[in-house]
Amino acid sequence: MRKNYLEFWLILLVSFVLFFALSAFDTFKIGNFELKTSGMLDRLLRVPENLKAVEDSAIAVQADTVDVKPKVIDETPQIILFVGDSMLEGLSPRLAAYAAENGHTLYSVIWYSSTSEVWGNSTKLADYITKYKPTYVFVSLGANELFVRDIANKRDKYVKNILSQIGDIPFVWIGPPNWKPDTGINDLVAKNVLRCKNGSFFLSNGMQFDRAKDGAHPTRKSARAWMDSVARWMPENAAHPIKMSKPEAQTAKPARVFMHQPNEK
Repeated sequence: MRKNYLEFWLILLVSFVLFFALSAFDTFKIGNFELKTSGMLDRLLRVPENLKAVEDSAIAVQADTVDVKPKVIDETPQIILFVGDSMLEGLSPRLAAYAAENGHTLYSVIWYSSTSEVWGNSTKLADYITKYKPTYVFVSLGANELFVRDIANKRDKYVKNILSQIGDIPFVWIGPPNWKPDTGINDLVAKNVLRCKNGSFFLSNGMQFDRAKDGAHPTRKSARAWMDSVARWMPENAAHPIKMSKPEAQTAKPARVFMHQPNEK
């Protein structure tokens, strides 16, 4: 009885193999009989359309990646205007060292306790641009707005005003060095900056900083490392990268430093 079952399964197996093999041919003749393919082999080996689309997409992405040209670094000397809040106290001397190393001229404007609302309600940025005619702008703002509620509605027009004053000048906006999660200032600034072809946003949130006694400002050493991170990031990520070879000097003095108090308009 068991032998009969084995013979039965053997016959089925041989029949299936023969049927599968014949399906590889369009037609097959046995004497006067012509057999047509079942199409089983094609169906088993056919790549699903959705999978083929994924493969084609991957090939396209790979091709695009291969064709991407590296960004050209502007080697010409720049007139740099650096504006922002008190974070400039740590960032500006380090940027000044980069400027001295690479043939740039730096003007720094520190507006203590300032926010995007303060700058956006003022023409100071436009006035400095008119006076010093910068070819590049750095902005460091947002640290005093980490915890503003409904910030997207309260600050959007001011961020847009700041970008409007910068106009077509290439720029980098350095985001605040978060010490706690913010309520949306980074997203708000990034969204607006990334709409500008001439602008780039450096996200500082998530970086590790040694803090001063106030728990907010990075120490001077940590601020220098922060500026170094921006300089390393620029060649591949800035919309308009400029020459930023690392200087041997730790700090330098800008050509001019302008300071404004919180109650100024």
